[in-house]
Amino acid sequence: MVTGTSKTSSRKAFGPGLMWAAAAIGVSHLVQSTRAGAMAGFGLAGVVLLALVLKYPFFEFGPRYAAATGLSLVEGYRRIGRWALWLYLAITFSTALFVQLAVVLFTAFLVKLVLGLGWPIPFVAALLCGVCAGLLAAGRFPFLDRVIKLVMVLLAASTLAAAAITLPHADFSSLAIWPKSVFDGAVPLAFVLALMGWMPSAIDISVWSSLWTLAKDRVTGERASPSAVLLDFRIGYVATGVLAFAFLALGSALMYGAGQTFSARGTEFSAQVVDLYTQTLGGWTRPIVFTAVLTTMFSTTLTVIDGFPRAIDRGLRVAFIDPEGTSAYAGTGRAYWGAIAILSVLTVLVLAAFPGSLTTMVDFATIVSFLTAPALGYLNLRAVTSDSVPPELRPGRGLVLLSWAGLIVLGGFAVLYLFTRLA
Repeated sequence: MVTGTSKTSSRKAFGPGLMWAAAAIGVSHLVQSTRAGAMAGFGLAGVVLLALVLKYPFFEFGPRYAAATGLSLVEGYRRIGRWALWLYLAITFSTALFVQLAVVLFTAFLVKLVLGLGWPIPFVAALLCGVCAGLLAAGRFPFLDRVIKLVMVLLAASTLAAAAITLPHADFSSLAIWPKSVFDGAVPLAFVLALMGWMPSAIDISVWSSLWTLAKDRVTGERASPSAVLLDFRIGYVATGVLAFAFLALGSALMYGAGQTFSARGTEFSAQVVDLYTQTLGGWTRPIVFTAVLTTMFSTTLTVIDGFPRAIDRGLRVAFIDPEGTSAYAGTGRAYWGAIAILSVLTVLVLAAFPGSLTTMVDFATIVSFLTAPALGYLNLRAVTSDSVPPELRPGRGLVLLSWAGLIVLGGFAVLYLFTRLA
């Protein structure tokens, strides 16, 4: 049973923000940020910063709404109207598989590299999905909460150490607000949009964040205060931003201008990412780096395999059983496990039929997320400024204006991308 809001719940509320960060710091950072640095040096730093600033409100609205109302964003969408809930479910059903494919594929390559396995990727992917499902079944949310905190500390320490060592040798002459290389074709516009699509992550996970906030309340037995929930989220968000620039610096300092590029092949790409650390920290750190990188991607895989089914479960419940959200603090139901099973099976089947290249798979998933970002961002803004949220807990004028700016910029780039593809 969840009791009223606690004034002393700052420590107890700590966790969902790091889980959000763990879901974000994965493919977007290890793959896209390092590729950006290798491709354009610090020329894409402005793009990374722009994405972090413009998308911030939409991510913050997830935990804000949950803390203010005791409901998830799924219930918030339903209160906007049935069309909003079904639009969210349509986006979720159409993107979930692509996102999980990209995350599981990269993690599977890392598992093969770290453990020296010669097994086929679909088999490794099946093991990953099975292990994650088993861990979620055994430990549920408390297990997820504890593991993420440990993994985030390990990754942050190793990444920041590597970046600090390489920065004195970095060439900052490429630093730009907007990369000139986009105009001369050196950096494809599609990659810039893909980078923004998952920087720091897809807006989908704002819904997961609201659900994790409620799950944390259910575990502690009391509702955390809005201030504690927002502090937890902001710590996680700042961490994702700092690490995004750290990965960008690693790719820039070690690969940009040195004639090195990342391979599109998953095995080679995974080895190159690990080498970014060992080249700067020393070969003796390889076991530590292996542990940090693999556990990071495993935690991302775990949160993705939990996040989409959790959102689908709640969405279907609100659509057909509980439109008012009276069971917002209830645990997951059968639809959760059904979604885990279906997405896992489809992931393995697609990887078996269309192995493809890692970077192609990632770029496709991130562009899809970018194209759906304006719609999800608008729904989040509508929900958090609705009558369901007490006036004193709604976002201020500055945050609302930033939200509209984000919608205009993200929507404009989405239209530009579609125009260039269809022209």
